Amino acid sequence: MSQYTPVSNFQPFVMERMMSKFEQEVDYNLSESGVHPILLRELMADDPDLVQGLMATDLNYPHVNGEPELRQNIARLYAGAAPENVLVTVGAIEANFITVQTLLASGDEIVVMLPNYMQIWGIAQNFGLRTKTFHLVEERGWAPNLDELQEAVTAETKLIAVCNPNNPTGRALSETEMDGIVAIAEKVGAWILADEVYAGAERLTDEQTPSFYGRYDKVVATGSMSKAYGMPGLRIGWAVGPVGTIDDIWARHEYVAISATMLSNKLAALALSPEVRPRILQRTRGYIRTGFPKLREWMDSHSDLFSLRPPDAAAIAFVRYHLDINSSELAERLRREKSVLIVPGDHFGMDHFLRISFGLPHDYLGAALDRMHELITALES
Repeated sequence: MSQYTPVSNFQPFVMERMMSKFEQEVDYNLSESGVHPILLRELMADDPDLVQGLMATDLNYPHVNGEPELRQNIARLYAGAAPENVLVTVGAIEANFITVQTLLASGDEIVVMLPNYMQIWGIAQNFGLRTKTFHLVEERGWAPNLDELQEAVTAETKLIAVCNPNNPTGRALSETEMDGIVAIAEKVGAWILADEVYAGAERLTDEQTPSFYGRYDKVVATGSMSKAYGMPGLRIGWAVGPVGTIDDIWARHEYVAISATMLSNKLAALALSPEVRPRILQRTRGYIRTGFPKLREWMDSHSDLFSLRPPDAAAIAFVRYHLDINSSELAERLRREKSVLIVPGDHFGMDHFLRISFGLPHDYLGAALDRMHELITALES
């Protein structure tokens, strides 16, 4: 494998830079894309046996690739997968990073879905990859432009990166659209890296969004405890793929993190167990299904100022606004003047959009929207 030569012009992860600096400093954080975090007491359900079992845990290294019980529970989520197909990582962000590092070298060609969580786009810039893009089209309800993807993919394409359900739009691909992406990748032998962290956070159905895993033999699917499960503080993610490829990604994991923590492995295994997982997803969907109408009501109160294609999944809305102000400037004024943090569309390369969280307690969400109303009313005046 060719050696990676560092790129002198480092591309920061703009959205995560903003969030890491300010999310703990504001009164209201509407920048997070998961639901309101679960309490440890809620997860443990006040079960004394579970508490005693956790108290008996030795704070040693866990299995470096993930505790067997956790890998088994993750494998159950993917048709045809076994624990050997699973690597546990420090969040999906590590899984994405080391997967790209494993499958691509400097100068290789990657095609990235836009808009998207911009981690992989930034990695491509910093690793010296040749980056092409294809788009979800707002006028078509954020449907993917598969003709654009077909044109972008060449015999040199090594990887197609998708996010499904999508961040920031919340759009879930149809199975026909997924099959179309697979067919384009398969034609040239390209890998598909599918960031699927919002699967399980569906707004309108209890059916989980299907995975790309199992549709094609060159797929790595990544997931996380952060979004659909409301446990970002566990810092548990995973990659699921062919056994040999997972072993290669595992080798990079040893350079980056060695392992996630023992306690996080234990708690994630509990949360993903067949007995507990349905309860966690019911909680998540409850926040999404009660929070979205509150956001919609607030948007409607501002007449024609906002437009939105409602999300299929995830606790975020990608809202177009009709004000003569740049999205980053608007987000900065909200932070400074109203102590409310949101993500500007600029962070996805799309001005005049805002990404707004709504999977939150009603009082908290309502108070944050009231403060946003104050600034927007002033701007309209």
